[in-house]
Amino acid sequence: MVSAPTTTAQTAHALRWKTLGVLSLSLVIIGLDNTILNVALPTLQEEFDASASTLQWMVDAYLLVFAGLLLVFGTLGDRLGRKLALQSGISIFGLASLGAVFASSAGEVIAIRSLMGVGAALIMPATLSIIANVFPPEERGKAIGIWAALAAVGIGLGPLAGGLLIDWFDWSAVFLLNVPVALAAVLLGIRFVPESRDPRPGAFDVAGAVLSTAGFTVLVYAIIEAPGEGWGSPLILGLLAVAAVLLAAFLWWERRTDEPMLDLAFFRNPRFSVGTFAVSVAFFALLGGIFALTQYLQFAHGYSAIEAGAVMSPIAPGLVMGAGSSSRAVGRIGTARVVSIGLTGLALVLATTLLWEADTGAGVLLVWFFALALSMGWVMAPATDAVVGAVPAARSGVASAMNTVARMVSGALGVAVIGSLVNSLYGDDLESRLAAVPAPARDAAAESIGAAHAIAAQLPPPAGSSLMAEAADAFVSAMGAGLLLAAAMSLATAVVVARVLRRRPAEAAAPAGVQAPRATSPVR
Repeated sequence: MVSAPTTTAQTAHALRWKTLGVLSLSLVIIGLDNTILNVALPTLQEEFDASASTLQWMVDAYLLVFAGLLLVFGTLGDRLGRKLALQSGISIFGLASLGAVFASSAGEVIAIRSLMGVGAALIMPATLSIIANVFPPEERGKAIGIWAALAAVGIGLGPLAGGLLIDWFDWSAVFLLNVPVALAAVLLGIRFVPESRDPRPGAFDVAGAVLSTAGFTVLVYAIIEAPGEGWGSPLILGLLAVAAVLLAAFLWWERRTDEPMLDLAFFRNPRFSVGTFAVSVAFFALLGGIFALTQYLQFAHGYSAIEAGAVMSPIAPGLVMGAGSSSRAVGRIGTARVVSIGLTGLALVLATTLLWEADTGAGVLLVWFFALALSMGWVMAPATDAVVGAVPAARSGVASAMNTVARMVSGALGVAVIGSLVNSLYGDDLESRLAAVPAPARDAAAESIGAAHAIAAQLPPPAGSSLMAEAADAFVSAMGAGLLLAAAMSLATAVVVARVLRRRPAEAAAPAGVQAPRATSPVR
């Protein structure tokens, strides 16, 4: 009776690198889904005659459900079994993707994306939690670096895969690509992923689960709707107030209940709090930037879907090389310096878009996307390792879920804020450029560069070309200003990381993830 658990643990430890491969494959479909749909947006706009807000919902429905359920699903994975959560999530994700074959409206596409968000919310926290439980502390940094690199392949290959699939098949193929990957991940997971759970989970925090799910869902919904309704509208202000009340009630409850879903003592450890903040800012910039850049490549530059995907393809090797090299760099110069350098590089790369034109050369764009991904790799892997290593392994599911919630909220905020800023600046600029054009056509073209493209296609060649030239110039200028905001945030975060994250005098003396989060003294 004593030897069986030991044998199981030894087997799981011996298979840990194969386990890591399965976990990375599981995340490929999430990475693909983050970027592959952006390439398909112009096609979906034509297929369903979708408005700009509908297109944004196709992107953000996934984020809304994902962010709302992450914390609860991370907790359930710790309690009921991380392998169970992972396998369930992959199955839901794959079956939802298969539903694209039957979708005949924009609303059905949004519903499919929502179901995929449910699956992703089960997958993401389970993967990091399993890594924390099968790898010893001395190998965990390397494992997370490999995990981040391989998971990033999906993000990088998404645009190119999407372009190829749309060119060869139709829009539903960008969803169906997930199905064979999900099937392979489920079958390999049965063999190579060990089951684990918190041995003493305590009572389930029902109140915390309800408050956190409602609070994060309302918050992300408000962020998504803000660009269309206006940040100062009564609806958005009311939703933000409701979200603030719900999340404040959640924090109040978690501080007072005997068995909280989220131990707020985690945030006293700067490696947890600052690491989460760094990744959040990076994802704000990345997802908001890709949302604008996809429109730039296809509408302003005039690339086809496959050409846009090819131009964005350096994201994959850049993320792999960045995440892989960051592990070695951390060993030489420390987590704080590596993350700070990554954020600074990200800021510089984003700021260079101010120099772009509508016909910026493909060579420049290829180098730009590679440099963007390389910088992201130096942020993602070491910051994630800092977060996971700052908590006990038994609570790794809820901790990684909290980290991912912050990233998803930031990603939705990036799409909303950068998208809103770019569209607003674009519309104002284009209206001034088209002062002589009749008001109805001018207003329609100013709604979005996609709308301007559709209008230009209906005009005689000289007039259509002139309209698209003006729209492209206006969008490039607006995109540069929007990404400059992301650059400023990245640079400011780099300063915070450099000053705060390296102040960890107890780190070398304490086993990772055991003593630090239980400290009672404030972080200095």
